[in-house]
Amino acid sequence: MSSWFWQIFSVTPVILVGSLLVNNNSIATETSAIQTATKQTEVLPTREKSLELADSSFPQSVSNSDTETILDRNTLLEQIEGYQNINSVNEGLENDSIEQVTDVHKLQDVSPGDWAYEALRSLVERYGCIEGYPDQTFQGKRALTRWEFAASLQVCIEKIERLAAESRSIQGQDLEKLQRLRQEYVVELTTLKERLNNLEERSAFLEDVQFSPTTKFSSQLFTYFSSAWRGDDLLAEGESVFSTFNPPRDGNNRPRKRIIDSNPNPTYSYYTFLNFDTSFYGKDNLSLKLAVGNGFAPANLLLSAGFLNSSGTPNALQTGTPNANRPVVYEFSYQFPAGIDNLQIVVGPRINVYNYFDTNRFTFFINGPESFNSSGSTQFSPIDRGAGAVLIWDINEIVRLNAGYLGNSTEFLPPSRGQSAADPKRGLFGGTYNIMAELDITPIDDLNLRFIYTRSRLEPAQNGFIGGAIGEPIPYGFADDGFGGPLRFAFANLFLFNFDWLVTEGFGVFGRYSYGNTNLTPKDSKRGKGTINSQSLQLGFSLPDLGKEGAQANFSYLIPFSILDGREFLVSGGGDGGIQYEFEVNYYYPFTDKIAMVPSFYVILNPNNFDSNAPIYVGNYRLQFNF
Repeated sequence: MSSWFWQIFSVTPVILVGSLLVNNNSIATETSAIQTATKQTEVLPTREKSLELADSSFPQSVSNSDTETILDRNTLLEQIEGYQNINSVNEGLENDSIEQVTDVHKLQDVSPGDWAYEALRSLVERYGCIEGYPDQTFQGKRALTRWEFAASLQVCIEKIERLAAESRSIQGQDLEKLQRLRQEYVVELTTLKERLNNLEERSAFLEDVQFSPTTKFSSQLFTYFSSAWRGDDLLAEGESVFSTFNPPRDGNNRPRKRIIDSNPNPTYSYYTFLNFDTSFYGKDNLSLKLAVGNGFAPANLLLSAGFLNSSGTPNALQTGTPNANRPVVYEFSYQFPAGIDNLQIVVGPRINVYNYFDTNRFTFFINGPESFNSSGSTQFSPIDRGAGAVLIWDINEIVRLNAGYLGNSTEFLPPSRGQSAADPKRGLFGGTYNIMAELDITPIDDLNLRFIYTRSRLEPAQNGFIGGAIGEPIPYGFADDGFGGPLRFAFANLFLFNFDWLVTEGFGVFGRYSYGNTNLTPKDSKRGKGTINSQSLQLGFSLPDLGKEGAQANFSYLIPFSILDGREFLVSGGGDGGIQYEFEVNYYYPFTDKIAMVPSFYVILNPNNFDSNAPIYVGNYRLQFNF
């Protein structure tokens, strides 16, 4: 029989068994006391709960005739869940490292004055029927149930029977009391043996059909109903949200515009993650995440070129791939200890930048403000996923430093544009790349301060302009050479401050401020270089556990892109000199730990950076499933 089954039973303290075997007091009195204690213990320990859950969730047999029933999808999921619970018990036992006691004096919480000391000493010396915890304690005062007592009794019965089979001397009074106890607990002992036999068969079956002994699978599915409408006709620069006009400027060298006089239709779409997390030795993690979706926010039809997903678009309302409904590798990275205390290394061909930089307690898109603008800094990084490495150094309890170098490997763009790190003509150092450093400081409990710097090299988009999806710190719009001509490349610096503060248990505040400097190099060497300086701002508050534990209401105010200097180099995004700003309110409400809803509402003022534009209104409803 598998050793971990016996570990489940041997972990239970057996001091009461010992007192019954060797104490001169009446067996009936002690048994009655145990039964009384059992009745008073209403909550079963985790081991017992796990056993009962596993016993009820596994199939009763694994014969060929039952195969079709066992492999029913829902039943199999329940079986695996039960098996995972059994494994968690086993892991806990291994971590506790229960050790055989050879000398009662080694147990630090047992002294000669204890009422059961002689019984305990006798069990150790005569039968080796005692095991202690790694901290050299016995924990004999812990309450136990009748089921636990039966399990402990079974352990001692087997050890004494083994000694008898070896012709070892067993005291007659002990055998007599042992027989009386076996009769008293015959129901429990029989049930335990049946459970062990069934569990061993069923665990063997699930070991054969389980997904992987080292990999955990999980998934998130987001569905979105989304609608957007304008207060009046809108001005927008460029032919569409994806492209500028050709030529992009008119005869007066001003960006060409279009008028938007209709509203988009509502949409209903999905986006999903499939996560595979693997650990080879317990302290590492290989992360593989797949993504697929078919979403496209209606608000995108109301925006200037390069403003994709800039106004009231939730983070998970997207296609996520160059082509809808086709899965793509979203993330592929490996994190492991560096061999130095408090230092971790992350390497991989597709590292998710936002796992390690510009995080915030209240703006994670799952339960916080969910738009692209609110869930992270609009100016932070031209690379969402990249190839390279990240170092994570927990200097002390107050300070942490993250640093990384990533070449572009963004999954939602065509390889020719978004995946320069895998292109031998550009590679890790010749395409778009990002050098990042973040210093996290926690000066007091519940207050986190983050100081971030990035140095980026930017490649132009297919139209020859800098901007769009990989143009940060120019997050929205496109920059040219000032005359409609293409750019060779650009270098950029970004300074970002990010904070969150849980003021009370039910109220927290958050914010970001960033300043970016982008230096443009024209393709035409006769043109002079240009510079665009810009900034962004976000402030908001959250109400954790509002209405239900785990729920969260959020309010966010932000300016996604304010041009300070260099508007003349923007062929799209400069507007008429106005500054777009917006308000977002949403509410994350979990029905269960697997299902949640998130209604959200947005008001975008001065959209596309035109003061003359009427507001845009956006409403979204998200239904989310975790499994």
